[in-house]
Amino acid sequence: MSKIFYTTTILGNGHWSLEVRRGTLMKITDLEGGANVGMLFYNPRNLLERYNAPDTLKCQHTFKLQRGNCLYSDMGRIFASIIEDYSANGEGNWHDTVCGNSNAQQIEKQFGKRDYQKDRNSWLQNGSDAFLVELAKYGLGRADMAANINWFSKVIADDSGNIKLDTKNQAAGNSVTLRFDMDTLLLLHACPHPLNQEKAYPFKPVQIELGEADPVGEDDYCKNFRPENQRGFQNNALYYLAAN
Repeated sequence: MSKIFYTTTILGNGHWSLEVRRGTLMKITDLEGGANVGMLFYNPRNLLERYNAPDTLKCQHTFKLQRGNCLYSDMGRIFASIIEDYSANGEGNWHDTVCGNSNAQQIEKQFGKRDYQKDRNSWLQNGSDAFLVELAKYGLGRADMAANINWFSKVIADDSGNIKLDTKNQAAGNSVTLRFDMDTLLLLHACPHPLNQEKAYPFKPVQIELGEADPVGEDDYCKNFRPENQRGFQNNALYYLAAN
């Protein structure tokens, strides 16, 4: 990724939010293997517009996210596109957007109780509360929490429909790169996936790199990945034409 202008590390119980402009690249790297990155998107000019997991999956005829997929709002516009998806061990990446978040009760039952007042940076944060902390910074709350993406987390279903986390593709160096196609309020956390079965809390850090994307051409891989993506980019163009 060229023109990197910011790099940071999110700890394995950390969370973060920021507004990114369209044309920004974000590369997320699993530094140790086994990380999970929960993520939500909102339109900073209209916070009622937010990431829509059902539309993202059904219009691209998929259950998982991978290179080529676009991430849709509930207004039919594209927040971001997955332009790169690197698998360090060759197993292939798979990113979940159906299983949601861990919560405080689950984390306490599985890993024990720790709180920030006593344990400081070693406390055991959960995905739901991490999002609520970030949402509150923008006047949003629990009712505004949509279904989220879980980067680096592969979920599979058996013949009876039971879903579980498959860890075979987890590896240090796995990465995913997003190109933001709209101005976006981005929320993320690095807390455990709700189907994580580890005995010890997974303090798995991720690296975030922000850079500048190349312009979207007519031959863009994501734009042409599915027919619906063409319409999504047209909706984006109309939105910014009206905004100007």
